[in-house]
Amino acid sequence: MGVFLRLHLLLFTLSLISTISTYAHNITAILDGFPEYSQFNNYLTQTKLDDEINSRQTITVLALNNGAMSALADKHPLSVIKNALSLLVLLDYFDGGKLHQISNGTTLSTTLYQTTGNAPGNLGFVNITDLQGGKVGFGSAAPGSKLDSSYTKSVKQIPYNISVLEISAPIIAPGILTAPPPSASDLNITGLLEKAGCKTFASLLVSSGVIKTYQSALDKGLTILAPNDEAFKATGVPDLSKLTNAEVVSLLEYHALPAYTPKGTLKTTKDPISTLATNGAGKFDLTATSAGDDVTLHTGVDSSRVADTVLDSAPVSILTVDSLLLPEELFGKSPSPAPASEPVSSPSPSPVTASSPAPVSKAPSPSAASPPAPPTETPGAAPADAPVGSSENSTTDNAAVHVSAPALFTVLVTISATVVSSVFLS
Repeated sequence: MGVFLRLHLLLFTLSLISTISTYAHNITAILDGFPEYSQFNNYLTQTKLDDEINSRQTITVLALNNGAMSALADKHPLSVIKNALSLLVLLDYFDGGKLHQISNGTTLSTTLYQTTGNAPGNLGFVNITDLQGGKVGFGSAAPGSKLDSSYTKSVKQIPYNISVLEISAPIIAPGILTAPPPSASDLNITGLLEKAGCKTFASLLVSSGVIKTYQSALDKGLTILAPNDEAFKATGVPDLSKLTNAEVVSLLEYHALPAYTPKGTLKTTKDPISTLATNGAGKFDLTATSAGDDVTLHTGVDSSRVADTVLDSAPVSILTVDSLLLPEELFGKSPSPAPASEPVSSPSPSPVTASSPAPVSKAPSPSAASPPAPPTETPGAAPADAPVGSSENSTTDNAAVHVSAPALFTVLVTISATVVSSVFLS
């Protein structure tokens, strides 16, 4: 009977470990349970903001009900809507209790809009003020801005990971709704690339004619992964002059994705990613891994870090990468590590014969991986004034999972090892 009890405990422990190790918040799934935010949820998906939200560890989403969302969406294009919604995503954790315990009654919070590079000055910050009568107002941090939105109710909290709060109206920063969005048909791709330090790449696009392929894909969605000028000078980069015209075209098409895929989406993508070069003759795909705010692209031959965002305006995204992306279909797989050297033996008395030279691999040496960029955000610690269980619609088990998951995971692994030993040694 003792063995069966131990086996039951082992299975329970392994199940709990699996649950903890795979648990992550999903803003789309959270809002699916609240039909009054269906339009807001839909636009988070269309603008890819849901991917950015899901990739963050500590975040607050200020949700708009269907009426407020319709008033915003009916008058503006998708690129403007994305900027407006980015201003409703706070890079800090706020629940109903914390809103009413703000030091000095007012605070500024950084938003996703501030991280886009499109927000001059402090336009990417939101002013949160605890007003008299139990109300909490929200407004742009720009001088002279009004608190034109207010806290309505709490929707969902997972302390101190994600909080969803309803507000009465969008927060409007000066110029966020009036700036004309770039037209895809009029977008000057080469001009943007040259300004971003990718002149060599831009020149190749023009000379090869691939720029026309890029332009024809703009309206349906396009993401450009542009190597900077230094990437073409790096050690191990193949001589592109030795490639055929068709190979150059494939290489350049490999540096673009046939969909709007901003950096936040790359951070959450686990499956192989198709490129413009993908066809029946070859996969020409990429994979992406992330660590914090860093994203690294892998080709099977080399890897490259996504460096900067040049343009993020749905349906077009332009990103710079630190290294030239070399597809396996053109350059073969990354060479395997050389075997360890054999010990030197005593000279043989037999006659010495000339050894044949070792074959030289045709695959280029992968360029050195770029060092990771310093993190752009450090998630805040759990606020002292919001104890576990004080937030609306939250549960103690959620708090335990998100606050102490690493430590709990270690304890459970230790328990599992102990249980396994006792089961098989009994």
